Amino acid sequence: MVSEPIPEHAYDLFVIGGGINGVGIARDAAGRGMSVALAEMGDLAQATSSASTKLFHGGLRYLEYFEIGLVRKALIEREVLLGAMPHISWPLRFVLPYHEDMRFEGATPTSRLLSLFMPWMRGRRPAWLIRLGLFMYDHLGGRRMLPGTATLDLSTDPAGAVLNPKFRKAYEYSDCWVQDARLVVLNARDAEVRGAKIMTRAKVVDARRDGDHWEVRVALNGREKTFRARMLVNAGGPWVERIVRETSHLKPKAHIRLVRGSHIVTKRLFDHDRAYFFQGTDGRIIFAIPYEEDFTLIGTTDQDHDGDPQDARCSEAEQDYLCAFASEYFAKPVTRGDIVWTYSGVRPLYDDGATSASAATRDYVLTLNTDGAPVLNVFGGKITTYRKLAEAAMAKIAPVLKVTKPDWTAGVPLPGGDFPVEGVAGLTEDLARRYPFLDAFTARRLIKTYGTEAPMVLGAATTAADLGRDFGAGLTEAEVRWLMGKEYARTAEDVVWRRTKLGLRLTADQVAALDAWMAAGGTT
Repeated sequence: MVSEPIPEHAYDLFVIGGGINGVGIARDAAGRGMSVALAEMGDLAQATSSASTKLFHGGLRYLEYFEIGLVRKALIEREVLLGAMPHISWPLRFVLPYHEDMRFEGATPTSRLLSLFMPWMRGRRPAWLIRLGLFMYDHLGGRRMLPGTATLDLSTDPAGAVLNPKFRKAYEYSDCWVQDARLVVLNARDAEVRGAKIMTRAKVVDARRDGDHWEVRVALNGREKTFRARMLVNAGGPWVERIVRETSHLKPKAHIRLVRGSHIVTKRLFDHDRAYFFQGTDGRIIFAIPYEEDFTLIGTTDQDHDGDPQDARCSEAEQDYLCAFASEYFAKPVTRGDIVWTYSGVRPLYDDGATSASAATRDYVLTLNTDGAPVLNVFGGKITTYRKLAEAAMAKIAPVLKVTKPDWTAGVPLPGGDFPVEGVAGLTEDLARRYPFLDAFTARRLIKTYGTEAPMVLGAATTAADLGRDFGAGLTEAEVRWLMGKEYARTAEDVVWRRTKLGLRLTADQVAALDAWMAAGGTT
């Protein structure tokens, strides 16, 4: 590998990691006038940040672990984020069926007594606890746009039609959906617009202090390049501890717990646009969420993960668990034959010593080392609070680097998100009128992917042929060129599983043809 000389210019900040925390910090810092470089060893959002349950939510179940501060912070943040990205995030109602029979198999008198004070020691929650939790959920976060909790009669409400008839009552509450990988890409784009240097397929191989600066060596495009930076930010996600020890040659002051969360995607199990919140007898919960119009997303599991985070896969045992869990609620059992796709990611949770993966905190811890050139290490976090994490990071970075510009990101739209929350339908209608050759599905998909930038993707096209080759499911050369030129996409996997979810609709041959076209530089 060829090395290049050290550049004369030094960046203020060098960020390792292109997941949501890394790009969030890079965007915030660049918007305050700092010079920022970010290196991601693979594609943006290639690991944890594209493997979430894809929710902006407070985390209803975290209340029973007394994570009230985290829940409040996340609840407040839901609507802040919703307003900044209404194309890739939208409100979602959740139906929580209530179990009339609150007996718990195998429960002892002692466990029943303890469960009155520590509800996580039992399985499904009693009605009073659910009502208390939902009351807090409605009022902790200063809810303005989202509707509050309602009670449903499942014998008459359409949400009950697909459920086991034994469920007669449910509670319905609000949270928000988000396209997680697109969230990462759009933050990176906005950071770049504000002056940040974003590098993908760029592995940091070494970072060492050199006086008051860091020298960071990066393997990029077959060459090794060295960058200088006044401060280092380690947002390596599941690799954060490895980067501390092996890359920056320091001793970590905090530790992470690697927890694997797996999901299954099935054929569509219900026709309405609401999601379900299911409770298990083991104290776990899962969601069943309408997904990409024709599918249902079910998850997640919570298991401690050993080994390389890149090797995370949804095991057969996890698939069976999720199918069996969902089948306790749906009238028609969910089977392995219904599964069309699975995905799994490793969450780098801050290790707070919790006895189970489910109980481990989802909050974040930031450690600052100033024994020489400063470095900030990011441990834990959740997607809903990524912007607040970036602000907290800047609160530590700013005094060290003498940055005076205040917090600025609240409510500032991401690319394509400069329209009202209720404006998706209107934008879709406008796009369909302007490009009448689009089918209804593609028009909706383009708005929910690119928002107000959708016309820029399509350009001056007056016919479908003007968009170039259709690789399948309405994915055209024009769109892929946009993704390659504006959104850092390099392979078909980047396009069909992270920039879009069209991998659910394309055949293996179509994906291979797309990959070959991209590898050839976008030539027919």
